[in-house]
Amino acid sequence: MEKQTSILFNPVLWLVLALTLGLMPYTPEPHVWEKIKWVFSDAKSMQPLDWFDLFLHGTPWVFLLISITYRFKKK
Repeated sequence: MEKQTSILFNPVLWLVLALTLGLMPYTPEPHVWEKIKWVFSDAKSMQPLDWFDLFLHGTPWVFLLISITYRFKKK
């Protein structure tokens, strides 16, 4: 039987969170994508609330990458 891993390293959980919370609102474009484009074009005009918003919408994506990396490194 496989040893149970922590919920932090569960890629299915983070994939669901990234596709729902990480992309909301979906129209006209995903919110996190809009913020990333803003950072690479002109981050000087971003307010602290915009940075916090990027952090909230980007966190599921970061944890998804960490959990996938952990899963491949473990094998």
